[in-house]
Amino acid sequence: MNQNYRKIFTNKLFLLFFSFAYLFYNPVTGNAVKLNSQNVDMTLASNELVIINFYADWCRFSGILTPIFEEAAAKVSELYPESGKVVLAKVDCDSETSIASRFQITKYPTIKVLINGQPAKREYRGKRSVDAFVSFVQKQLEDPIQEVSSLFVAADVKSRVVIGYFESKDSQEYQVFRKVATNLKDDCLFYAGVGETFRAMHPPNETIIEFRPDRASPKSEHHTFRGNSADYDSLNIWATDNCLPLVREITFENAEEITEEGLPFLLFFYHPDDLESIKVFKEIVGTYLVQEKQRVNFLTADGVKFAHPLQHLGKQHTDLPVVVIDSFKHMYQFPENSDYKNHEHLKTFIDDLYSGKLHRDYHLGPQKLTSIKEALEPPVTMPPESTFKKLAPSKNRYTLLKEEL
Repeated sequence: MNQNYRKIFTNKLFLLFFSFAYLFYNPVTGNAVKLNSQNVDMTLASNELVIINFYADWCRFSGILTPIFEEAAAKVSELYPESGKVVLAKVDCDSETSIASRFQITKYPTIKVLINGQPAKREYRGKRSVDAFVSFVQKQLEDPIQEVSSLFVAADVKSRVVIGYFESKDSQEYQVFRKVATNLKDDCLFYAGVGETFRAMHPPNETIIEFRPDRASPKSEHHTFRGNSADYDSLNIWATDNCLPLVREITFENAEEITEEGLPFLLFFYHPDDLESIKVFKEIVGTYLVQEKQRVNFLTADGVKFAHPLQHLGKQHTDLPVVVIDSFKHMYQFPENSDYKNHEHLKTFIDDLYSGKLHRDYHLGPQKLTSIKEALEPPVTMPPESTFKKLAPSKNRYTLLKEEL
């Protein structure tokens, strides 16, 4: 009898060990959808919002994030049970190397956001908690369109606007408009007028979609979309061209995204009461300096909100407008004897950055570089350090803060 009990006990112990080993090496998929080469394209194509956790089993931070992300996926599924709305998914980068390569994953965990099958401009870098993930999803799925009940007048002078007039919200044209608005809601405000109120403005069954530039734009006329309003690709291309201008406004909200593009900033600091100077600057850049967009990001910045960078240059709001190049290492001020209204002076400013002249002139003064020795042994003085580099993505963004656990 003792031998039989010993045998039964041994068998149960073996089964328990085997079960533990199986669960350890073959974890339950959980609430997040596990993506592979067979289902990834269909998942992205069939859902409005997909958030993907790219992880590696050997990564300690991936292990910490996993239960948090799984719980968030469960809550999101409860909030949005309908198919095609939102999916929280995960990719094992060791087993799905082709997917990891496709999304250029190099650090773990990385959390990517995809809207209508296309990667968003920003990765998710918010707090890594269940509530934070759920709040992020809710924010992303807010209706990107504001409905208007009368003829539209833009309230925000700094915003670019796309407005459409539709027969009904059930129309294919409205659904395409909403999809485009979801993609570009961070770059334009989207409005819609629907139904009887607007029927007198256009022939029956005809959709009208217009772009209206911000009031600081040198071009104040409206642009009407001339393509097929039910064609997503055509409308998306047209809206993107209008909503992403050559000269953009930098804010604390989009600075990380723009910094990550890697191009030095040519910054036009303006006073918020002086929109006319912005128009002039935009007109000059758009007319003469389009070819320079591969070398610098042309940006306007509210000199009152961004007072700190100006203080580094010894400037204040009474000195505005001020033109600066920020190389992410140093800030260089536009020469005092130059005029920002002269496009050749702006072009020379950019050329001098790339030739190294701005840096040499700061050390030695203009045209004072007389020997190789001076070039190799510059003075200790340095231009003001970049302040915008502090708004760039943190090198530690893939780790978790202690309070986030």
